[in-house]
Amino acid sequence: MCDLCRALDEREVVVVLRIQAMASPGTRRGALFLSHAGEHALCWIAIGLAGAVLDRPQRSAWLRATAGVAGAHALSVALKRLVRRPRPSDPRIEVRVGTAGRWSFPSSHATSTAAAAVAYSSLLGRRYPLVSIPVMMASRVVVGAHYPSDVLAGAILGGVVGLRIRACGRVRP
Repeated sequence: MCDLCRALDEREVVVVLRIQAMASPGTRRGALFLSHAGEHALCWIAIGLAGAVLDRPQRSAWLRATAGVAGAHALSVALKRLVRRPRPSDPRIEVRVGTAGRWSFPSSHATSTAAAAVAYSSLLGRRYPLVSIPVMMASRVVVGAHYPSDVLAGAILGGVVGLRIRACGRVRP
């Protein structure tokens, strides 16, 4: 590992430890729930499919958005395999959840959440889904699965994909 990467990891370990120390038991339980709900983008895909069923005028837009969320998740998984940054392994970090893989960058949870929040908020004509982005980002650090830069990169990647999905058009103005 390069010296710069090692220095970044060390600084981020300090941030993870601070965040974990500040998290209440309720916050830890919520973070664990979100980790399971966001696994493989399944909750976001389910919400998108529900939107397609319930919002007939925008069915094709919901299906396009849902496919985009799945694609964002797949893109983040591919990037993880290229970057190959190990997950946090400092013994002081409490890892509270199992992970599908050993690579950390970017966070697929943050990627799919941001893509879904941006795309679905447009379809709903509401901004409230956007609050899910920082919540999911924080949850992944609280459970010890990611460094802060992992979730930030994932949120940026997902946000860009979400904006591209929105650019494909929607039915409502």
